[in-house]
Amino acid sequence: MSTNDSNNTAITQQLRRHLDNGKSQYIQDLCNDLHPVTLADHLNDLTTDEIAEVFVLLDRAMQADTFMLINPEHRQALIDQLSVEVLAETITVMSHDDRVDLVQAMPEDRAKAVLKAMSDSERQDVLRLNAYETGTVGAVTTTDYIRLDPSMQVEVAIEDMRTHAAEVDTIYYGYVLDDNKRLLGTVSMKDLIMARPSDTLTDIMKTDIVTAQASGDELDAARKLARYDLIALPVLDDDGAMLGIVAFDDIMDVLEEEASETMYRKAGIGGLTPSDEKDVIYSKKLTQGPISYAIRLRVFFLLITLAGGLLVGGVIDFFEDTLAAVVAAAIFIPVIMDMGGNVGTQSTTIFARGVALGHINIRRFGKQLFREVKVGLIMGVLLGTVGGAVAYAWQGAPNDIPELGIAVGIALAVVIPLATLLGFLLPWILVKLGFDHASGADPFITTIKDFVSLALYFTLINVLIGL
Repeated sequence: MSTNDSNNTAITQQLRRHLDNGKSQYIQDLCNDLHPVTLADHLNDLTTDEIAEVFVLLDRAMQADTFMLINPEHRQALIDQLSVEVLAETITVMSHDDRVDLVQAMPEDRAKAVLKAMSDSERQDVLRLNAYETGTVGAVTTTDYIRLDPSMQVEVAIEDMRTHAAEVDTIYYGYVLDDNKRLLGTVSMKDLIMARPSDTLTDIMKTDIVTAQASGDELDAARKLARYDLIALPVLDDDGAMLGIVAFDDIMDVLEEEASETMYRKAGIGGLTPSDEKDVIYSKKLTQGPISYAIRLRVFFLLITLAGGLLVGGVIDFFEDTLAAVVAAAIFIPVIMDMGGNVGTQSTTIFARGVALGHINIRRFGKQLFREVKVGLIMGVLLGTVGGAVAYAWQGAPNDIPELGIAVGIALAVVIPLATLLGFLLPWILVKLGFDHASGADPFITTIKDFVSLALYFTLINVLIGL
């Protein structure tokens, strides 16, 4: 056992011992010295009842920082066990995007009771953000930000930011708004420090502003943050007024979740129905949960691959006489199949990454497809020439069957552009039909290109050699 594991176990044991002995002050002192992430890890090792006992002893700030870090099953149990008053006070201290997530995780009657216990302003803030659907920018927006007046002098603005620093997620940027909450410009701390104290914000603010729409896709906002290297992105509502900001750390959670889902689906272990998609994120369920769950998620697409393999096996069986007459032909079957498989995987990966990063527009797909096929044709000619020459020199010339090299070369020259075509076209079709392209495309690509390439290869051998 590592030193860290020993320390973690020791702290968990201390928490249990203090709970058994009723030493509330010891628990408070112990927990207050921990980072919220570390505390959440220890709480996750306790039972649900023990977590609830510890949680009510924490100060409100630590409760707010820890709540959303606890495992979902424990978090849901806390929602049921804690009093409405404790939940309302905890939510009030949370960041505005986290509080919306927590309210959405509550049963409807519980959520209504908690909202009723909150102040009018806090309740309206939650309801306003809660109106945005999951996956939109508004759903991950926080209304905690520094609002500044354009007529402010720099020294006044700095003092104002210092006053409100503890209330907001980030103080690196201030947002200059008019009386109607229209965004006029932004100022950074660097801008303020470098400006003269008597300058007004109108003199120094940047008016070329990158913004996001609250109703827009959260992934688009993430791409803007990455592209423009921003810490936060101002979010506008449908009327053009500033709703809040989406911070870099919050949107990175979105990207991490998206990347995890894509990774699992690409491996053929994604959810088979929309209701399963959240389970994909929790790899713990796949590695430590019921075996039946892991089998159910993985076996569907593996069955497609199995059926495809049997179909390709049927092609080889059909040309059994060809293999018996030209035994050397069997040597190049793996080459043709593997080359097509690797090229297809390259193309599907390029497609998935291009769509995720916004470099491929699904609505204007023809140009992208043509470019990929052109790449495939050039690679097919090059690799077909090399592969055919090697086949001729290795098995064709020594065995007096030069036609074998021609068959290998032509088969490679056809299967490579075919794989690039399928690698782009099939995922696109699945997207248009509303299916998951990450896990659904590969089995079909493998089956089609293997079937076509081997059928072509054996047919060429038959025709060229005259069998």
